[in-house]
Amino acid sequence: MTTPDVLVMAAYFAAVIGIGLHFSRRQRDASDYFLGRHTLPWWAIMLSIVATETSALTVISVPGIAARGNYTFLQLPIGYLIGRVGVAAWLLPGYFRGDQETAYTRLGTRFGPTTQRSASALFMVIRALGDSVRVFATAIPLAIVTGWSIPVSVLVVAVATLAYTVAGGLRAVVWVDVVQMALYVIGGVATLIVAAALVGGLEPIVARAAAAGKLRIFEWHFSFDVTYTFVGAVVGGALLSAASHGTDHLIVQRLLATRSLRDARKALVGSGVLVIAQFALFLFVGTALWAAGADDAALSGDQLYPTFVVHQLPAGLAGLVVAGLLAAAMSTVSSSLNALASATTHDFYAPLTGRNAPTHLLKVGRLATVGWAIVLGGGALAFRSDDQPVVELALSIASITYGGLLGTYILGGFSTLRERHAVTALATATVTMLIVVLAKPWIFATLAWPWYVPLGTLVTLTVGWVAGTVWVRPGERA
Repeated sequence: MTTPDVLVMAAYFAAVIGIGLHFSRRQRDASDYFLGRHTLPWWAIMLSIVATETSALTVISVPGIAARGNYTFLQLPIGYLIGRVGVAAWLLPGYFRGDQETAYTRLGTRFGPTTQRSASALFMVIRALGDSVRVFATAIPLAIVTGWSIPVSVLVVAVATLAYTVAGGLRAVVWVDVVQMALYVIGGVATLIVAAALVGGLEPIVARAAAAGKLRIFEWHFSFDVTYTFVGAVVGGALLSAASHGTDHLIVQRLLATRSLRDARKALVGSGVLVIAQFALFLFVGTALWAAGADDAALSGDQLYPTFVVHQLPAGLAGLVVAGLLAAAMSTVSSSLNALASATTHDFYAPLTGRNAPTHLLKVGRLATVGWAIVLGGGALAFRSDDQPVVELALSIASITYGGLLGTYILGGFSTLRERHAVTALATATVTMLIVVLAKPWIFATLAWPWYVPLGTLVTLTVGWVAGTVWVRPGERA
């Protein structure tokens, strides 16, 4: 790595840490730290949502998917947009009634504290597992560029992210996200320009890709086994987005930080439109890499983009693109640290200890942030890669609980159901999806991952309805 590359990356790290220190002076209590006192503008939240859900997985994996396949992956964000519209219409209004600190306060109000803590605990476990994969993914380009080992790369990312997150809270996370999104998009465009120059322009790329069938977006054939079909991607993507953006505290926390329900809706739906455009950009980057001959069979799909950056981009620009990769990863990790600390503080520490002083919870929140950084770093070091793109692996892990969480929120609309019914349904769905995703029994051995959330939702609703019908105590509805 050249000196200009080092300087660019060093400037990036200094800038994000500086932003965190700037906002640290404004942290008065836990509401400031976790929700920015509900004063953040909708457009900044919108960009933060996109940056948060993107992570290094999109920037690294999606180009590899296009380089070795086609654009059928793009069907998925179409479902994402549909799911967000549904959340904006039906779930968001409930979050703006009363004072809710986490996404799971709503379940506690409807069913009881056991349901709230069960949902929050599931969020923490699966978020920690999924984001350990994300931290590992970040170490791939950093190790390629610097020559550092994976453990050293993980340590650098974890420490730099922790520095601004623990200091500045959600305000710092959101505003750094805005900068980070701009940075990794610029990096993607720069890579596209360089790859196109090697081929002779954009037209040859499009012509070659069209002739090879690599520009196909829609797969109309219905199948439970094929990963990206129109029905599977749209239905699965819609329910995945409804769960991730309507029940996952990582995103709900941002929506609660807006000034009003109207602002939250604009941020949420707008992010769905931007995600489609962003996926299209990085898919086309992958096509350009393929056309430029960068699809080295000796490399995994996740290594194609960072390897091209290192060997083909000029000095300084390579450092900028790698900084963009780090930005994509750090935006998600910082968001996770703040959200995990928020759930730990408000769903467990405060109610179990009875210590609710805002200034005290601010201290607890910062300590929890440090603790979760250690967990994510340790999980990343324990992870071992395989041939599956890391973006698909992380989404598969998230899908273990997303169906159960979404189904539990839907069950909340049935007035006859009690907490025992909701907890039973959530637990059953989680165990079922653990078996389906990790053990892969023969009946689900080839089930494509976009169907995981629909399956988990169906199991939750079915078990909840059956439990509410047969598990009726004296004095309750028969």
